This record gives sequence, structure tokens and C-alpha cells, in this order.
Amino acid sequence: MTVKLGYHASHEQFSPRELIDCVVAAEEAGFDCVMSSDHSAPWCRAQGHSGFAWSWLGAAMQATTLPFGVISVPGGWRYHPAILAQAAATLAEMFPGRLQWLALGSGERLNEGMVGRGWPEKAERNDRLLAGAEIIRALLAGQRVTRRGPIAVEEAELYTLPRDPLPLVAGALTPATAEWAGGWADGLVTIGGSKEQLEEIISAFRRGGGSGKPIYLQVHLSYAETEEAARANAFEQWRCNAVDAQAAENLATPEAFEAHTAGVTPAEMDKHVRISAEPGQHAEWLIRDAELGFDAILLHNVGRNQKAFIDTFGSKVLPAVVSATAASH
Repeated sequence: MTVKLGYHASHEQFSPRELIDCVVAAEEAGFDCVMSSDHSAPWCRAQGHSGFAWSWLGAAMQATTLPFGVISVPGGWRYHPAILAQAAATLAEMFPGRLQWLALGSGERLNEGMVGRGWPEKAERNDRLLAGAEIIRALLAGQRVTRRGPIAVEEAELYTLPRDPLPLVAGALTPATAEWAGGWADGLVTIGGSKEQLEEIISAFRRGGGSGKPIYLQVHLSYAETEEAARANAFEQWRCNAVDAQAAENLATPEAFEAHTAGVTPAEMDKHVRISAEPGQHAEWLIRDAELGFDAILLHNVGRNQKAFIDTFGSKVLPAVVSATAASH
């Protein structure tokens, strides 16, 4: 079976209307699926957007026939897990089989802090993540749920349920989180790194109980017609993401991300984004990813040149990856 290659819809960078056009174009170009972010703020002011993902998902699924996944936070800040469960169940009922997974993470203060409920340390956020996942899973199974903590629920029940089970996937950036998630998640989504880093995260997830469960990879890349343009796009749009996990989870505003990354140079962006004007180089990177066993790879071109990216990858990169991975099985 060949790896699925998906399009990442970045709500931080584009208006909801633009993203509808992008996913329609991605389907026409041959992308297999879509991954959606879920933000309340962009990482920096140059990105400039943060549409409400759950409104957008219904419109995007109506406009295409592709399967979707979305990553969100069930910790009780921006969303109570009962609300996330209802939103996901409604989409899954309207579009059977199309909402293929809901990824759950411990969140970033940038997005969750807006509701003024504080921002605890990672251990508490993980406790709330697991509790939120348990609440969502029980509600999607048709149960009536009452819990006292760490997230309170009072006789919650969903009266509109999806026909098919909805996998709850864990978002993980470190081996420790991946190993912990292996015990409760139905799958794993992580972000591209070196071959060695990805192998370590995959092994940790399998070791923690994730053997046989699907794994997904999100790749940040910058493609343009020249190397200079590709690097400039990465720097202009994604410099503020050139941070470690601790900063990404705890910085509070786009301005804070801008200040934290003020010293980052265009030459340093390769540590955070795959930058190349050569479709063949991007295909080579993705073939390497596929060899690690990912079920789907979700491609996020960080530049604003989405049409050029979709067209070029649809005609040159996706076929090369599909051909290479099919030949290896």
C-alpha cells in the first residue's frame, strides 16, 4: 500500500475562503487527504489569519470529496471536550467516513490562553488531555458522562452520533509524549525532523502500546521557483516557528513569538523547514519519510504561493513518491 499524501490547511496564514479554494485545488491536483489546523491566533502578524476551523471544516468537506483530519485541544480552555465531541460527531454524521481522525494535543498558550483560565505546566496539561480524550471517546460511544475532574462533566450525552467510530489520534513532538500516547491514542501524528528523530518517536509510540496503530507525519516545507524565493518565503512566513517545544507551548502572543525569534536568520531556516526549488529534492525527502512507515504525510507549504505549490507537487512530486513507494512494496 502506498503512502497517502495530504494537503495541510493552515488557518493561521490564509482566510477561510482562500483555504476552501486551496483544498478544492488540492483535490483536483491529486492530493489524497487534508489536515486542518485549529488556531485562535497566528504565530506572527505576517501570517495574519485565524479562522474558526470547525465552521470551515463543514464548508470544506461539502466542497470536496477528500477525507479530513483536524488537530485540536480538549483540555477545557478554548474547548470543553463535550463541545469538541459534539462538533466532531456532527461532521462525521453529515459526511460519513470523511472525518477520518481527530488529533488531540496538550495545546499552546497562544491559542488556549485567550479564555483567561491560566496556563498550567505540561504535566497538568497532559492530565487534562487524557481526561478530555476519555470524555470524547465515551460520548462518541453513546455514553452519558459525569466526571468531577480534572475536567468536570455533568450528565453529558450526544444525541447525534456518527455511524462509524472516530479515531482519536495523539499529537506528539517528543519520544516521551509519544510513548505515553501509545497507551491511549488510536494513532499518532508528529512533525517532520531528521530520520533518526522520527524513528525515535515512532519506536517510542510502538513501545508504549501503539503497535499496529496508524502514524501520520506533518511536513513543513517551502517550495518556490527559485531557491532564493523559497528561502524568503520560509523566513517571512515561518520564522516565528523557529522555536523549541517549550517556547512554542508557552509564548502568549504573536508579538512574543516575533520577539523570541528576532535573531533568527534566513540561513537558519533549514532547521525548521525543508527548503528547495527542486521538486525532485522534495520527492526524495518524502520517499525517505514514507520508508519509515507513515500511513499519511501531510504537506504544509509555508509560503503564500499555494497555487504554485499545489500545481507543481500534483504534477511532479506526488506521482514520483507514489511510484517509488509502490515499487518498494
